[in-house]
Amino acid sequence: MSVKKIGIASLLAMFAALVVPGLAGAAPVEEEVFLAKALELDMVWVALATVLVFFMQAGFMFLEIGFSRMKNAGTGVAKILVNLGIVTIAWWAIGYGIGGFGDGSLAKYIGTDGFFFHFDQDILGTAATADTAMLMLFGLAFCAVSLAIVWGTTLERIKFSAYVVFAFIFGALIYPIVAHSVWGGGLLSDVGGKPVMDFAGSSVVHLTGATAGLACLLLLGARKGKYAADGSPRAIPGHSMPLVGLGIMILWIGWFGFNGGSTFVTEGSFFGEVMLNTQLAAAAGVLGASLLVYIKTKALDVGMAGNGAIAGLVGITAGCGFVEYWAAPIIGFLAGLLVVGCVLLFEKYLDDPIGALSAHGAAGIWGTLAVGIFGSPRLVLDGAGAGLWYGIFGDASFSSALGQFGVQTLAVVGTFVFVLAASYAVFAILKATIGIRVSEAEEDAGLDISSHGMYGYPEAFIPQPELPVGEYTPSMAGTPIATASDATPNQA
Repeated sequence: MSVKKIGIASLLAMFAALVVPGLAGAAPVEEEVFLAKALELDMVWVALATVLVFFMQAGFMFLEIGFSRMKNAGTGVAKILVNLGIVTIAWWAIGYGIGGFGDGSLAKYIGTDGFFFHFDQDILGTAATADTAMLMLFGLAFCAVSLAIVWGTTLERIKFSAYVVFAFIFGALIYPIVAHSVWGGGLLSDVGGKPVMDFAGSSVVHLTGATAGLACLLLLGARKGKYAADGSPRAIPGHSMPLVGLGIMILWIGWFGFNGGSTFVTEGSFFGEVMLNTQLAAAAGVLGASLLVYIKTKALDVGMAGNGAIAGLVGITAGCGFVEYWAAPIIGFLAGLLVVGCVLLFEKYLDDPIGALSAHGAAGIWGTLAVGIFGSPRLVLDGAGAGLWYGIFGDASFSSALGQFGVQTLAVVGTFVFVLAASYAVFAILKATIGIRVSEAEEDAGLDISSHGMYGYPEAFIPQPELPVGEYTPSMAGTPIATASDATPNQA
């Protein structure tokens, strides 16, 4: 996808050179300079977008910490840092190569170029340069976001070692195979002559992450005390809604890079259209979720409102570059309604503390299908059909629109089945070997002290100075000053 976008940018720049007064007769060397500057500007935009997408890791961190109890707050920091480190190496060494383009019979399934990415590496017949490095880094940021989504379902009871192993496998194999299928010339890039349209990853990134999280959750089980003896769910409130709000706002801001940067070019300022669609959908998602949760509970649930924003953002991610402005708030509003309904439904059977299955999974499915409903004839990819709306009420071919909706549906089903099977297999092996869940005593004490030897909020747990001096050994360097056996379980 990225190579295609750069090629389009170059063609447009060449066309501009022919029509802009004063450039029509320019020497070839001047044209080359013009094209080089256009590419440099494009890469500056991609660099800025990449920074915004990486900043989303802070959003996931605060979101998960806020939805956790105090005794599990600190582990969220370690998880984000370690997982980002692991997925970076996995993507550089293997994932980028598998997720990119390929040659020969394997090209339909995996990429074959770009492993252990380096400057003089041959990629698609040309040497890897600074611009391809920038695009490689942008792809890494997307992979890291998808991985961060996985762990939202596992808060407060998963072993840290499970993070480490799965993070590498996910970044090296699972996510790249899905990305290649849609963006790297793989199976879903041409289905009966029609490409799957997922502009920035409603299914590739968000459904993939949520489905892997579901696979883990099925093997991991619920938190202790989540369900009563009769099976009814109990609320386990997070300790800080302000942190949840901060996380959501960081994710919202980062999404402008996530969606806008997926244009890869600055020509025509098309990224502005994409970013406006993103904002409209996010805002409508908040309103949809807030309205429905108020109707059902007569209270404005802060967490639901926040998940409405995330659902609106996820919902528009596939279509942000393919739909008109009027469709964006419709997609976002319906995503907001969907996330509330799914959170309330899933909670009866699955302990998903932050609603990742709903906000990223269900909304990711809706966003991918929504392109098949609202895809604009002027914006869809070459060979793709317009959305059903235009096939029914517009001048587009209904059969072509129906076919495109079928292709979008196939992408959802294919992504879900592959990721669930692959992730479940990995987690099943981990469960049978190193284990994926902490002991009951460690869960009671909290993952901060049992896994990391230090509380995220030490003042809330460590005995006060009036106790006998010498019983504990404080350390300014962060050395543990209490053990899991010393800790008093705190359910706050």
